Amino acid sequence: MPTVSVKLYSVLYKLLLRHRLQNLLQSNSDSANNFGVSSRPDEPTAAAIPTFSDASNSGIATKDIHIDPLTSLSIRIFLPSSSILPPIKPTTQPTSRSGTGSDERRLNRRNSYCVTESNGNAENHVRRSSFDPDPETYKGYLPTMMSLNLKGLGKESHNRRKLPVILQFHGGGFVSGSGDSVANDLFCRRIAKMCDAIVIAVGYRLAPETRYPAAFEDGLKVLNWLGKQANLAECGRSMGGGVKTRGGDMRRKEMQHHRRMLDTFGASLVEPWLAAHADLSRCVLLGSSCGANIADFVARKAVEAGKLLDPVKVVAQVLMYPFFIGSVPTHSEIKLANSYFYDKSTCVQAWKLFLPKEEFSLDHPAANPLVPDRGPPLKCMPPTLTVVAEHDWMRDRAIAYSEELRKLNVDAPVLEYKDAVHEFATLDILLKTPQAQACAEDIAIWVKKYISTRGHEFSY
Repeated sequence: MPTVSVKLYSVLYKLLLRHRLQNLLQSNSDSANNFGVSSRPDEPTAAAIPTFSDASNSGIATKDIHIDPLTSLSIRIFLPSSSILPPIKPTTQPTSRSGTGSDERRLNRRNSYCVTESNGNAENHVRRSSFDPDPETYKGYLPTMMSLNLKGLGKESHNRRKLPVILQFHGGGFVSGSGDSVANDLFCRRIAKMCDAIVIAVGYRLAPETRYPAAFEDGLKVLNWLGKQANLAECGRSMGGGVKTRGGDMRRKEMQHHRRMLDTFGASLVEPWLAAHADLSRCVLLGSSCGANIADFVARKAVEAGKLLDPVKVVAQVLMYPFFIGSVPTHSEIKLANSYFYDKSTCVQAWKLFLPKEEFSLDHPAANPLVPDRGPPLKCMPPTLTVVAEHDWMRDRAIAYSEELRKLNVDAPVLEYKDAVHEFATLDILLKTPQAQACAEDIAIWVKKYISTRGHEFSY
């Protein structure tokens, strides 16, 4: 059985959630706001920390980006420090002052992040480049003419790693939660570190300000945005690579001309962290609770798009206690209807806030994964790991969906955690359960089969 503290938190959580849902039903049920909101003012959020050296960030740098001027859609990027390889140090000490200056300039062009290492009485400094004003903030490598010519994109490649990307969707019943909440921030840091991957938490629009399909469209919009980022970065690299090294005014004029050409193609809009470190051919979708519904929708759209998403390739998805429901109740929906944190009546209220009135049905394609004509064929879906909790009333429908995938030879294992409740892994900052750490480790083991360039020795 869950611990006493979990039961206590569950009671308080359900009281607060019901109060919030009731207020939303009364005040915003008829509102329509395309810009929408992506967080509630009463929910604590974690500030972005764009450094690796902060003691509280576990070696994960974070950055927030608002990617759609027409809505409140935003993302938070979690970049692990493993993306920066140790710098190459000079093997011999220079004997002249001119040699020292030349060596320092060569190192400055390779690095844009300041690292200081102490060794006895001597200190070896890897200095940032001169155009980086903040020595503590990791800027990434800008795919512009400045970076291509001052640092040399090809020469600095030994100081950076390409990492797979995990696109993460938070839970909250479509009406609460955010990509930068304290709980979600901790969970994404844990996943980024264990999977050795870039995690992108999506701050999609919430209901009832923006109802279905807004949140689903936001997830797909981020996936398309990633593809555009990759194409713009490649355009910048290919065009910048043609600049010849000449001296004097001729070289400066040629640099300015190529910079203007790159800006015409939108290279100045490229996110430098992703351009330098993201390998979008190894993209994983991860969603918890209602975020799992969004992840599954995005996976289906990625299958339908096929090569149109290139170079983005969705290689797997992880559905953590998905927010599935249906008109015909399952065994767990009957037995555990009044379970911890999210009981069935509260979830039905959330679905009423999320789905338009004229479309409300517990067998809506967004709610029930096994309704007919949902498309595309299940045999085309990517490998899917499903995580369920013993004391979660939604568990049986998630397991049934996984079973249907396995019948069609899709790699779709189920991990069930004893004495666990809904959102046990993503609310670990509150619950502090041993299952949360174990779940993150298990997810990392399975995911690495599909994101590792050499495969992985473990499997489920």
